[in-house]
Amino acid sequence: MYGGITRGLVPIVALKKQPGLVTYRVKLTPELTQGLQVGSSISFDGVCQTVKSIEDNTVECHAMAETLARTTISDWEEGRLVSVDRSLGYGEEIGGHEVAGHVIGIATVVQRNESENNLSLTLQVPSEWMKYIQFKGFIAVDGSSLTVGKTDPAGRFDIHLIPETLRVTNFGKHQVGDKVNIELDHRTVTIVDTVERILAERESQIV
Repeated sequence: MYGGITRGLVPIVALKKQPGLVTYRVKLTPELTQGLQVGSSISFDGVCQTVKSIEDNTVECHAMAETLARTTISDWEEGRLVSVDRSLGYGEEIGGHEVAGHVIGIATVVQRNESENNLSLTLQVPSEWMKYIQFKGFIAVDGSSLTVGKTDPAGRFDIHLIPETLRVTNFGKHQVGDKVNIELDHRTVTIVDTVERILAERESQIV
C-alpha cells in the first residue's frame, strides 16, 4: 500500500525487453533504498513492483505480460525518469489516499492548459470508467494521488497540478498524446459496483 505522494523522479539505467517480459534497473538515492529489501514492494509511475535485486542503490524489477498490457512500462526506454514511491510502513501518515499500485489501464493526455503557477491536464479514458471517476474524488495518475476536476461522461476528466507536484513528477513535461497510468479509487469502485449489484438484484426480483 502506498500513500500516493511521489518521492521524486529516478532514472532507468538499464532495460531489456523480451516477449512478455521487461527487466529494468532503476537508480535510487540512498534515502530511498534505506530499509528496502529483495522482495519488497516499490512503485514506479504508479505500478507496484517487486524488488528482485539491490546493488549500489540500484534496484532491478521485472514486469510480466499482464502488467505490460495495462501500463506504460512497455513504452519505457533506458534513460527515462520515472516517479518513485515507497510502500507505507505501519503508522506512517497517508498524505494522499490509499493507493495499491494496481493500475487498471492507461489514459491519454488530450489537452494541456498552463498558467503562471499551475498546470491542468485533460485525460481521456474508456467511458465505462467514468462511473468511478467523480468530481472531487480521488484518483492515482502515475502513482500520484490527485483530486479529480471537471468530468465528462464521454471519458474525459481534468487534473490540476500544483508546483510541488510538478517538481517531483513528469506531469510538467507531458504533451498531448502522452500516456499515463491510472489507478481508480478502490473505495469508489467497491461502492459503485455494490450499489449496481443490489439494484440489479432488486430489479430481477420485481420482474
